[in-house]
Amino acid sequence: MHLSLIKATVEDAEIILNMQRRAFMPLLEKYQDYDVNPANETIERVMERILNRNGGFYKIILDQQIVGAICISHRDGYEWISPMFILPEYQGKGIGQAVLIEIESMFHNSKVWQLATIQEEERNCYLYEKMGYVSTGISKEINDKATLIYYKKVAEDYHGT
Repeated sequence: MHLSLIKATVEDAEIILNMQRRAFMPLLEKYQDYDVNPANETIERVMERILNRNGGFYKIILDQQIVGAICISHRDGYEWISPMFILPEYQGKGIGQAVLIEIESMFHNSKVWQLATIQEEERNCYLYEKMGYVSTGISKEINDKATLIYYKKVAEDYHGT
């Protein structure tokens, strides 16, 4: 299994949006989180993320096949991950873990990483906790079915706030 992350270009926007919709549609149907779910995003929003000078989308390539994407934004001294997705047929194979290791390696000077996920999605929470992310104690109720929980990971050699 050979995994790599390749920075997306505007030519990738439609592919990323279609994959994002496929990956997040089961969660949209389950939680009905229409205002925040990436399955409801527009092509314009995906293009904004691709063109973001303070980050960008990275295609997740597994054995020469695009299987997902991860978006990174540099914000006020930390990296924000949102969204990250793997196509359903590739989930549960360790790809998410490998992607987090790779992206953190690519941005090795970054000291703090943050993200949010649906608290009710125990597999997602388990992945992030396994990779060293810790709940910040901050949460935001989306609706009566779902709550966003925020995670943070601080580099071991970093002692800032």
